[in-house]
Amino acid sequence: MSMNDNVFRKLTVEQSLAYLADVQPGRLVLHRNKDLEIFPINFVIDGEDIYFRTAEGSKLFTLTLNHDVLFEADGVDDGTAWSVIVRGTAEVLEDSAAVAHAETLDLKPWAPTLKYNWVRIQATEISGREFEIAEEPERY
Repeated sequence: MSMNDNVFRKLTVEQSLAYLADVQPGRLVLHRNKDLEIFPINFVIDGEDIYFRTAEGSKLFTLTLNHDVLFEADGVDDGTAWSVIVRGTAEVLEDSAAVAHAETLDLKPWAPTLKYNWVRIQATEISGREFEIAEEPERY
């Protein structure tokens, strides 16, 4: 057992989702050809799905080319730092029932721009960890 096992606590899926429900923004990592791109997004959690809205542009274009995404958010809460990573599949919602459901979620864009496109990330893996913020131990 390494020293790190005593420092970092693995979060359950439920704990991870609870942290995500309480923080903004998150970061979306997209893969286009050989490039990786990261975008800050405001989002909402619905079950294990993550929803966000986006305007036309490189983020939307990249999602249509490659649906595999990573999503990450982190924070500090009362001296406890945490990080959650979601691997998943993103889809631009086109079905009217899916869009109508998304419209019921409490998500308001931060930027004063029109964002007509809803995207749902369906999680395939949710992992998180937390630790207490403390001084670095003596090295020697």
